Amino acid sequence: MAIAPPRGKALDELRFANSFASLGGAFSERRTPTGIPGARLVSFSPEAGALIDLRAGEERRLEFAELVAGNALLDGMEPVAGMYGGHQFGVWAGQLGDGRAILLGEVPAPSTDDERDAAPGKRREPVDTWELQIKGGGLTAFSRFADGRAVVRSTVREFLASEAMHHLGVPTTRALAMAAGDEPVLRERVERAATVIRMAPTFVRFGSFEIFHYRKQHERVRTLADYVIDRFYPECGDEADRYARFFTAVVERTAALMAHWQAVGFAHGVMNTDNFSILGLTLDYGPYGFVEEYEPGFICNHSDESGRYAFDRQPTIGLWNCYALAEALSSLISKDEIEAALARYEHVYRATFLALLRAKLGVLDARDDDADLALELFRMLEARRIDWTNFWRALSHDDATALTLLGDDESSRAWLERYARRVVDDPRGDDERRAAMRVVNPKYVLRNWVAQEAIAACEAGDDSVVNAVLDVLRAPFDEHPNREAWAHPAPAQYRGLSVSCSS
Repeated sequence: MAIAPPRGKALDELRFANSFASLGGAFSERRTPTGIPGARLVSFSPEAGALIDLRAGEERRLEFAELVAGNALLDGMEPVAGMYGGHQFGVWAGQLGDGRAILLGEVPAPSTDDERDAAPGKRREPVDTWELQIKGGGLTAFSRFADGRAVVRSTVREFLASEAMHHLGVPTTRALAMAAGDEPVLRERVERAATVIRMAPTFVRFGSFEIFHYRKQHERVRTLADYVIDRFYPECGDEADRYARFFTAVVERTAALMAHWQAVGFAHGVMNTDNFSILGLTLDYGPYGFVEEYEPGFICNHSDESGRYAFDRQPTIGLWNCYALAEALSSLISKDEIEAALARYEHVYRATFLALLRAKLGVLDARDDDADLALELFRMLEARRIDWTNFWRALSHDDATALTLLGDDESSRAWLERYARRVVDDPRGDDERRAAMRVVNPKYVLRNWVAQEAIAACEAGDDSVVNAVLDVLRAPFDEHPNREAWAHPAPAQYRGLSVSCSS
């Protein structure tokens, strides 16, 4: 009997190119990572590995750990650091760029549509290549006064959040693996250096266009737009209106992304234009947080003193950032085309958010008063400080569980009665309908206190908690009886936990 060959490619069989680097020195600088000697591999995402057809078990090789730690490159890699600008907290900040991230190269995706990576609610799109970028790989020309390093704290948070959001069905960059070492790095305190290899079809962002627009280098705006359209938006064609069609698609993807954030209760924390992906992906995980006690004005970033990026302002800021991108593309698109594209934002946001809410409520059809039903619920959750994730999960089981969480009083019963009338005509039985709700309403999200437990253990040299958290977040809709505590709001010792831009 013939033995089937191993599935996937060995590490040294991966074939790298770097189409972004081929744009030239105006867009990036060549830069070899500065590795972390003696670093250990902390964790690896098998689903992310499957995206580049990496053979199972390759992550156990020493060569893989050396790659993740920035101590080695693979054949064909052409590492570069990208240049971009950005509006930070609403103010044009000028040139920024990859100060601690280095693009290693791009790898072809498997030629077959591999369903190993399917997840409930996940938006599946054809992807030809995946860029691999190391974060924490040392100084670049864009590091300014920083050291180009990442620390265990920020790296654990980015690694876990990237994979958590994917498995929640939210468009996001991915994280292949992370490594940690003993090299000291000074932040608010002395911490330890770490690296993560993250993945996306491209890391081009709104600010990548802004920097050339504000320098009046409009031909470079066009060059970059042509590159992005040809590789990632081929449906925009090659006619004169291709730039308008491209901008419209970015606006629509951004609006849909904001709807996904609001539906899962995710607050990004630093929605600067340099942190907004041109593909509509969640990009750059820093001081993020998932809403626990429902508070529309939740501010997850301790550095955001004005609350510009509060949870309930995210959809508005998403639109603001689209206006900033419109300005950057104004040498390619007419004013009328810009206005027509921006007009799509509110429609797409509202339609996507309502569709996600209907799925969370377990209803199949759309009715005019669904928004009112949801708003009435939101007001109750806010007034009673109910945990966002736990309420939706409770409603996915039965009304009695939801009533217990809301509090058994007249207003709670009135809303549940209204909800019961809304779903009475559903052709599915109640058990089937609730089961469908449980594959869109997660039991587990990455609560900051859970991330902190993983960080503390990793800083002490124990990587088991990071891996245990990852295992739960890979299946957030399932029950994990041994990890029940991670589905609960922060215990008392973590209630003062805060995160800032250095997180």
